[in-house]
Amino acid sequence: MPPLLPIFPPSTKFINDSIGFREQDGTVYYFLHGSPFYFHGKDDLNGYCYCLANLVVQRLCKICEICVAFGEGRKNIERWSSALRDHGIGHFFARKERRGQCYKMTPDKLSSIQNDLDLGLSIYRASLHHQVSESAITYHIRNGNLKKRIMH
Repeated sequence: MPPLLPIFPPSTKFINDSIGFREQDGTVYYFLHGSPFYFHGKDDLNGYCYCLANLVVQRLCKICEICVAFGEGRKNIERWSSALRDHGIGHFFARKERRGQCYKMTPDKLSSIQNDLDLGLSIYRASLHHQVSESAITYHIRNGNLKKRIMH
């Protein structure tokens, strides 16, 4: 029986001797000894982070090898690997996207602050009552999310 050789598809870029990857038609494929084992869309950031973390957690390659192959920062790969160990796969695929959202000024809180401003409370008093900063209320007034009552 002839020896089995890892045969990688053409245009494969290598992370190390046994792991390679290539992009084809908007999909990134990962190969272990020439056999595909994972893929994700070219723009799928969660799939990308999970795959690189998984390579490190399973000890298929070293962080420095991934840094060279992908040009990714060492801290990012360490953070993703730690997240995979601590929180599992769900951390990458089942979490709510919270970036760019204000966690204090929820729609309910904005409505409640607007009621206080409509009753004539000052921005200072409304901020104390709702435990947010005055600048947060002022920011939402400037952006049109809140309306300040004009006293005549």
